[in-house]
Amino acid sequence: MEVIKHEGFEEQTSINAVELLIIDRKNEFRELASIMRIPTTGQGWEKIILKFCLDFNDCFKAWANANMDLDHNTVHKSMTLIRQLAKGRTTMNELAHLENIAYTLAEEFRAVYKRLK
Repeated sequence: MEVIKHEGFEEQTSINAVELLIIDRKNEFRELASIMRIPTTGQGWEKIILKFCLDFNDCFKAWANANMDLDHNTVHKSMTLIRQLAKGRTTMNELAHLENIAYTLAEEFRAVYKRLK
């Protein structure tokens, strides 16, 4: 299984956490994959979605922190992630729904990882 390379996560614990999360949240993973046009027939697509969710969560925390100065790369990364979700959406409610899924998957991964550690 492919490793989630994200700051602060150990390899084996993250693999176990991903496997547990996928059991309960397969539909949410599939919904994001469909929106982002990531084929679900191959291996590792769940890790791509989770990596997106973790990156999205990091960007959200950066934007929400009033005391943090955002560098150009963080702003660009955030806009790219939001654009990826927003492409083809017709309402803000649709976009907010997808953002909530991404945020929730990232937070649940962190919670499962923490319990396993």
